[in-house]
Amino acid sequence: MFKDVRTIILDYDGTLHDSTKNYIHAFKQAYAYLVEAGYAAPRDWADAEITKWLGYSSKAMWENFMPDLDEEIRSKASKMIGLILLETAQTGQAVLYEGALETLQALKEKGYRLVFLSNCSRAYMEAHRESFGLERYFDGMYCTEDFDFIPKYEIFETIRAAFPGSYLIVGDRFQDIEIAEHHPVGTVGCRYGFGFPGELDSADALIDDIRELNDLL
Repeated sequence: MFKDVRTIILDYDGTLHDSTKNYIHAFKQAYAYLVEAGYAAPRDWADAEITKWLGYSSKAMWENFMPDLDEEIRSKASKMIGLILLETAQTGQAVLYEGALETLQALKEKGYRLVFLSNCSRAYMEAHRESFGLERYFDGMYCTEDFDFIPKYEIFETIRAAFPGSYLIVGDRFQDIEIAEHHPVGTVGCRYGFGFPGELDSADALIDDIRELNDLL
């Protein structure tokens, strides 16, 4: 199915990195601040209500989650989440899905070029690069903060200029799969990530474990 692929572009959170526990903690801390400051009403959150925001850029998340929140307060809460997530990576608390690094290594050995593309900040990307030695696997690493959080399908143009050839996109959210709506690329949807039912229906293939990617290729 993907025999002509030269470059594999991989999402990170929900694809390689299981950010569930750390993101839920960070979100609840930020929301507690909003409640204490009188900007939000107290409430209990189901995990799925929180993890649905994984895969969004911080800008898009807050524009959808609390669009009427004052920009200064929104920025403070957003930075709080970012700092907590950054600390978890810097202190060795981040967790990759089982088999993630082994899969990246196997794909490298097959001759594929691997590119990291995540809706995250540069500090977050660099912390995870250092924590897991990601530079050993990725030929290029891109975070949306460096592009003012524009959609991934627009950032793809930059990647295509740096890595000519045919492409495969691997991710767990519509932001990944929609790249194929704008460019001639193959797509693999990760059902084990944070997408909603049906969100990945247009993907060319679906996997339930990152290790299945190696079997597809």
